[in-house]
Amino acid sequence: MSVGLLLITHNQIGEDLLHTAASMMGEVPLETRCLPVSQSEDPDQLYEQAMEAYEALHTGDGMLVLTDMYGSTPSNIANRLLHQPKVQVIAGVNLPMLVRILNYPSLRLHELVNKALSGGHDGILLCERP
Repeated sequence: MSVGLLLITHNQIGEDLLHTAASMMGEVPLETRCLPVSQSEDPDQLYEQAMEAYEALHTGDGMLVLTDMYGSTPSNIANRLLHQPKVQVIAGVNLPMLVRILNYPSLRLHELVNKALSGGHDGILLCERP
């Protein structure tokens, strides 16, 4: 078993990040789902969809939820999942974070969270003229 991965993001951000990471890596080694959130959708219905994803992805090893912006509707939906056992939520997903997660599919949830945070942080650089 391994940790399940759920991306809850505005519109297609999560799907686009996952597609890009998969094209770079050749595969997605974790059970993964995306829940796109648009402004016209009811947050309570989206939470129900998030719970369905939780039921499908949570194998006992836990589930990592990635969202794009803290305090937004996708983030609020993700944070409601924290009431479930073995769920961690990280806001501020970026491509380096996702690639780092997918490079370590056998890690335990708390270890994967640390890799995700370091990958996301290390992937943000100021590029200056030499």
